[in-house]
Amino acid sequence: MSNGFTKDPPATSGVRVFPPGIYVGALILGYAIEALWPIPIVPDSVSLIVRIVGLLLLLAGAGFIASAIRLFRRIGTPVNPMEPTTALGFDGPYRFTRNPMYLGMALVFAGFALLGNALWPLLALIPVIWAIQTQVIAKEEAYLEAKFGTPYRDFKGRVRRWI
Repeated sequence: MSNGFTKDPPATSGVRVFPPGIYVGALILGYAIEALWPIPIVPDSVSLIVRIVGLLLLLAGAGFIASAIRLFRRIGTPVNPMEPTTALGFDGPYRFTRNPMYLGMALVFAGFALLGNALWPLLALIPVIWAIQTQVIAKEEAYLEAKFGTPYRDFKGRVRRWI
């Protein structure tokens, strides 16, 4: 299949960090700071609502992740972005977002912060999203466009990056 490029696409996306490690590391760091300087998101009198929202975000995020992993297994492509992508999937959660696993991890992360009514972990999500966007997604998208060409460009044109 011609992809419109004169050079062969790279073998992998060039992602050098394991994305779940970024999320987990930042969540741990956020809670470490929270342990030293606790700042609740809301007063304890209304924290039950925040905790319920946190649980719902956590479950929704886990659903996005699980659904995307099932799709990857069904189409026979690796989940790990450091391995070569062998196929594209356009159904399931990919109908709504180009990055359901990263969105799911962000929702799980936010869910844990809200469950703990902890501001520092919630604030730690901001640099995490920046890092995922610049160090992972940008590289993945360039790789997928080089490897799959028009089908991937069409997908990008109809589906938003996050939500």
